[in-house]
Amino acid sequence: MTLISRYPLVAATLLCAAAVAGLLLFGYPEAAQWTASLYALLVAARLTWDMVRQLLRGHWGIDLLAVTAVVSTVVVGEYVASLIIVLMLAGGRALEDFAQGRAQRELSALLERAPMMAHREREGEPPEEISVDEVRLGDVLLVRPAEVLPVDGTLLSGFGSFDESALTGESLPVERTAGQDVMSGALNGQAAVRIRATATAEDSQYSRIVALVREASASRAPVVRLADRYAVPFTAFAFLLAGTAWLVSGDPARFAEVLVVATPCPLLIAAPVAFVSGMGRAAKAGIIIKNGGTLEKLSRVKVAAFDKTGTLTGGRPVLLAVRPAGDAGRRLGPDGLLRLAASAEQYSSHVLAASVMEAASDRGLELQAASDAEEAATHGVAAQIGGLAVVVGKPAFVAERSRGLERTPLASGEMAVYVAVDGDFAGTLVMSDAVRPNAASVLEQLRALGVAETLMLTGDARETAGHIAAEVGLTRVQAERLPADKVETVRALRQRPVMMVGDGVNDAPVLAAADVGVAMGAKGSTAASESADVVIMLDDLSKVAQAVEIGRRSVKIALQSIWIGIALSIGLMILAALGFMPAVAGALSQELVDLATILNALRALGPGRTTTAAAVPAEREPRYSGSVR
Repeated sequence: MTLISRYPLVAATLLCAAAVAGLLLFGYPEAAQWTASLYALLVAARLTWDMVRQLLRGHWGIDLLAVTAVVSTVVVGEYVASLIIVLMLAGGRALEDFAQGRAQRELSALLERAPMMAHREREGEPPEEISVDEVRLGDVLLVRPAEVLPVDGTLLSGFGSFDESALTGESLPVERTAGQDVMSGALNGQAAVRIRATATAEDSQYSRIVALVREASASRAPVVRLADRYAVPFTAFAFLLAGTAWLVSGDPARFAEVLVVATPCPLLIAAPVAFVSGMGRAAKAGIIIKNGGTLEKLSRVKVAAFDKTGTLTGGRPVLLAVRPAGDAGRRLGPDGLLRLAASAEQYSSHVLAASVMEAASDRGLELQAASDAEEAATHGVAAQIGGLAVVVGKPAFVAERSRGLERTPLASGEMAVYVAVDGDFAGTLVMSDAVRPNAASVLEQLRALGVAETLMLTGDARETAGHIAAEVGLTRVQAERLPADKVETVRALRQRPVMMVGDGVNDAPVLAAADVGVAMGAKGSTAASESADVVIMLDDLSKVAQAVEIGRRSVKIALQSIWIGIALSIGLMILAALGFMPAVAGALSQELVDLATILNALRALGPGRTTTAAAVPAEREPRYSGSVR
């Protein structure tokens, strides 16, 4: 029943073949021939109708060979061969479904293990089982042994061991202690633990992954584009060879025998299996590729552009020094200047704001509330703090609102946050960020994968951006760029495709504008993830190179599988043209061609013997060297 419901054409063809065999067994060869021929012609008529509809949509149909092969075998009386061709076409689609199911295993595994229930604890009451959608911020949840964490949270128990392989690809369990963050989707170990929810199910890490995977699973690989490159010349060659064989031999059966082994199943099957296999391999590595077309673009990337803070650097700047300046700075002193700056930064969304506030907190400085505050995105913030007008941000932003600003000298990789108080320049906060330790290696591997140009697109100061670019080996730097400027720069690049890698809200427009947008989604914004074509769910820059390598390998295997199918088919066609391949034997041989094509395409599930991405080291402890506002 499952076979009939999923593959009705396969079931109908097997039923017709059984009927034909029965008629032959009981001595009714003419009835058997009429039965098989009529059924084959009906299938050919259906294929013709589907092909016409595809042509009307602007797609070349590559079923023309199959239709011609069915009709020609019926005309010359090879009705058994016509039935085998129909079974081959129906069976080819079933094999494709099976192969795609195997290839999508890593994608579907994420969907199947999505947490549905949670156990909420309330004081004086036993744990209550609720839907994950009912979990609210601050709820205390009990996670039993071998259960999947339902939402993101903070561990309340003293210790916990979690399997995060579905999220990070790391096979070894990770250990967490009280107060540390835990991610939804992780599998709890052998002991029950308690967590406090820090996000709802909708906003949790695993839900974001599931949403992206659903989008990727629903996508179809660009089969038509790949197949169309070869369909027309392959079809023309097959008809030319078949016609020549008929003309030279004088036997019309020779025409049918050639076309029987020229059916286009390898063209139809190879690309989707290889592409979905590549997407499955990427998902297992923590890389969500949203559609099959992105794989093809990844394989051809010529320019790679990177944001700086949070992408090439770790995105966690630290305060190195406070440098008061002028009368205002000397009156305040280092701690007073830092306290005012941190109080103003409470009203900023910039990545450096949190670092400034953290530095003030580490020194035990109490922050003040502002009576008025206004942020200029990516530039700075102006606030009224305790009756003082405080301006914090980039030098140009502060200079417009104060007097006497002086640029502070910086070492390689350092940056300065400038501060003004009541219209007078008051000093700078010198900060630094950790360059990702494998950033230079990633860029080197991208060049080895065929990326001709690498550049930085950042809103940060030119000096600091230049230091970072030189350290990691970038070929070009575009600094002090607003989001609109980044979009314009990407659109103006002549070499295509262009890959843009970023992580913040301000990167969303340029990720959408690039041919391939890659979001560092582990700590990045939802807006960036939604705008991107590829989302890296781990805080690991080496996954960028791995994504490109997976794209190249998937496309290479897809094309290789197509050529294997074409080469084998041409070999069989030549044998048939010379009279060494009867129609029935040719139809059966074509099934072996399909099987070889599928098995080769499934190789995209694995990394191969050696991969370029494997040479990119994973991130370890960072070294400090630069950041910027």
